[in-house]
Amino acid sequence: MNFIQRLKFFPESFYSIIMGLAGWSIATEKMTTLQKLPSIIPLSILIFTGILFGIITLLLTTKVILYKEEIVKNFNHPIKISFFPTASISLLLLSIASSPFFPLAAQYLCYCGASLHIFLTIIIMKKWIRDTHYKIEHLNPAWFIPIVGNLLIPIAGIPHIHKEILWAFLSIGLIFWIILMTIVMNRLFYHEPLTPKLLPTLFILIAPPAVGFISYVKITGSVDSFAKILYYFALFIALFLFSNITLFKHNTFYLSQWAFSFPLAALSIASALMFHQTHYTFFKYVHFSFLGLVSMVILILIGKTIHALINKKICQED
Repeated sequence: MNFIQRLKFFPESFYSIIMGLAGWSIATEKMTTLQKLPSIIPLSILIFTGILFGIITLLLTTKVILYKEEIVKNFNHPIKISFFPTASISLLLLSIASSPFFPLAAQYLCYCGASLHIFLTIIIMKKWIRDTHYKIEHLNPAWFIPIVGNLLIPIAGIPHIHKEILWAFLSIGLIFWIILMTIVMNRLFYHEPLTPKLLPTLFILIAPPAVGFISYVKITGSVDSFAKILYYFALFIALFLFSNITLFKHNTFYLSQWAFSFPLAALSIASALMFHQTHYTFFKYVHFSFLGLVSMVILILIGKTIHALINKKICQED
């Protein structure tokens, strides 16, 4: 297949790369602030991520023009539909990452990301309820993606959106996280195991409590008992997944492996915030540890993604 033909199978989940890189930029910026270092590294990551976001958006826009039926097909797919909100989440993460450097750009990115995300959340939830082709084996942690975005809106929106509106988004995200967590655990405990391609999405389980913690603390301005529950639950999920690390060792590269990156970055950022609020040195070292881990993971994923693109292993028909 030539480039135009392969574009038909360009996955919407490519935005998960932006999520990982933007999260990495934010986590790195927290580290430079703590250590009083120049911000050249997070700024460089942010600029690279912004350029890559533009390229991915251009390619997907071209796909919409040339292969509209493929977009519609993916939006009606019981698994692939969950990856469409990675676009709006990318906008929100770019807003958060841009805030220390480009506050005006951050404001517009926040408005665009929040508007797009609440629209996608409503549409996707409506399809979950009304469509009849969903089965229990279609359920996987990627279903949290539309929910996580609502938890990000208060973080991006603190300087730009009224606090009561931010509370509304936080409420949506937290309540539906609890509902989906119950359903996903039921699927993982009592039904067929996830396919190797979807196994990396287990790391998404870290994201809702980690992001929920950051969002809650940003709104309330303090670490109270509920905030600690969210943080320590996220930390437990991470430790549990690390104890099952052999599950994730596969020679085959899947784009879904980028699901490792953002949740680890979110936990690094949450730990930095925990240190900032409590001044317990332990949390600073947890922040550094997760930042080091996510940096290593992202560098490996970049290498594997480039190798897969060169060898034309991505953008192939399922």
